[in-house]
Amino acid sequence: MWCSHLLLLGTRNEFTKSMPSLRDGLLHASSAPREGGVGLDVFAIQSPSHPFTPQLSRPDMVAITGTARQSDAVHEESDYIDETTTLLRSSKIKYDGVPAPDTLDSPSGSDGDNDGKKKPLPKFQILLLCYARAVEPLAFFSIFPYVSQMVQDNGDVPDSDIGFYSGLIESMFSLTQAVVMIYWGRAADRFGRKPVLVASLFGITVTTGLFGLAKSIPQMILFRCLAGVFAGTIVTIRTMVAEHSTPSTQARAFSWFAFSGNLGIFLGPLLGGVLSDPIRKYPGVFGAVGFFEKYPYALSSFVVALIGGTAAVSSAYFVEETLKKEPVVVDHGSEEAGSDAPPQSGELSTWQLLKSPGVGVVLYAYGYLMVLAFAYTAIIPVFWFTPVRLGGYEFTTLQISLMMGLNGAAQAAWLLLVFPPLQKRIGSNGVIRLCASVYPLFFLSCPVGNVLLRMGTEGSVQAFWIILPITLVIGCGVSMSFTAIQLVLNDVSPSPRVLGTLNAVAMTGMSVLRAFSPALFTSLFALGARSQLAGGHAIWILMIILASGLSFTARFLPET
Repeated sequence: MWCSHLLLLGTRNEFTKSMPSLRDGLLHASSAPREGGVGLDVFAIQSPSHPFTPQLSRPDMVAITGTARQSDAVHEESDYIDETTTLLRSSKIKYDGVPAPDTLDSPSGSDGDNDGKKKPLPKFQILLLCYARAVEPLAFFSIFPYVSQMVQDNGDVPDSDIGFYSGLIESMFSLTQAVVMIYWGRAADRFGRKPVLVASLFGITVTTGLFGLAKSIPQMILFRCLAGVFAGTIVTIRTMVAEHSTPSTQARAFSWFAFSGNLGIFLGPLLGGVLSDPIRKYPGVFGAVGFFEKYPYALSSFVVALIGGTAAVSSAYFVEETLKKEPVVVDHGSEEAGSDAPPQSGELSTWQLLKSPGVGVVLYAYGYLMVLAFAYTAIIPVFWFTPVRLGGYEFTTLQISLMMGLNGAAQAAWLLLVFPPLQKRIGSNGVIRLCASVYPLFFLSCPVGNVLLRMGTEGSVQAFWIILPITLVIGCGVSMSFTAIQLVLNDVSPSPRVLGTLNAVAMTGMSVLRAFSPALFTSLFALGARSQLAGGHAIWILMIILASGLSFTARFLPET
């Protein structure tokens, strides 16, 4: 470094005279008392002509000691250079401990220098990570089309209670995921991202395959819990994508990250519905395979497990480790600073973060949207499977998978084609408010469809099959609110350094809600179907009321 070539002279005057190129440099002086009352000035020299002038890194900071505070005269001890003097930190630290914006690290973890901004996105690495990203939603959503039928086959339960057990099994995945998520994160910080990624992929591969072999409800719950234990890929992959990207490529990297997640949501129900019970659906192909007679849901689980296995192998061989081990620097100067000094990391505590302006209300709105989303996702396959006389649509598993596939395709179209120009025109808050006004009408279409089927006439049934796909495609536009609230969440972050913590808080809450919402709302659906409260439509009355409350919540979102 350039500072290693400086010749440190005895006095400040001699130093500045002997280095004319640095005469106009910026000198930040501070003093600290020493024994005998002699204070030594400490200087950080920064040359305006040097290319590193806009932002000094630690190696570029020079501590020069030797000038007595009482006098500018030459001191006999000025030739002594204190080798234990610590490197100076940047002075642009706010009193609350959060670094000033121009000294913050970028969200992607780069320095923000010109070289980092020009670094191209490693497309092959991002492709591998996106492939691995799709495994978690594949494993989570693939059982939705057939879980109700599987519960009915594996347990002697009445039709009205199927919804309760289906929701319980669905929720076990997210509940265990929420419990162990922090431990996967700590393991990734200690042992590296890649080992955690590969281990979790192999684990979810095995447990997903075992789920298809379950022959009782307790076995289904056990294997679902184990799959959730190994579902730590979402945290690890999100971190690795950020560490592979720079501020200029991060948006593009995370757009593919989000797309791969949506692809898993789309393909999961499709594979689950098409491949479950293959002997009955495809007797010409699988009729002679006795294994699938005994385990009718194994093929679907095995295919999802195969995808997870290939992701694990490709990650083990080709994914690069992104965790960079940094040497620990001991700052002896902090010992003299006292306990009142601000945190040197420049990061807010979690409690301080939650109290930051706008964060609390945005997290509340984020959770509100997640409750609506998870409730609908859990109820809709059970609602489609439930007999018409109890308030459902009485769809087959194939019809359920096709409808869920259409649901996923419609969401992708809204997000990729409509959301960008709409968000640019009316803003993220405007998108949320628009979706909030559509939510109640979307939920209202479900009981209306059941009423048409209950009428039983040829005209009502035809009207049902005309209205259903239209309302499903249009109603899926509410999915834009999920992306919009994520943008609002990023905007209210008080500092880029705490953006990761803020998203971690939101993800933890999301996992908890995803764990309890399916069981809660499917149980309420089962209760309404059993008692025929409001003709079996009580759950949709509740959903419409909740959706109406979103418009009220959206009024308090901060303008970003």
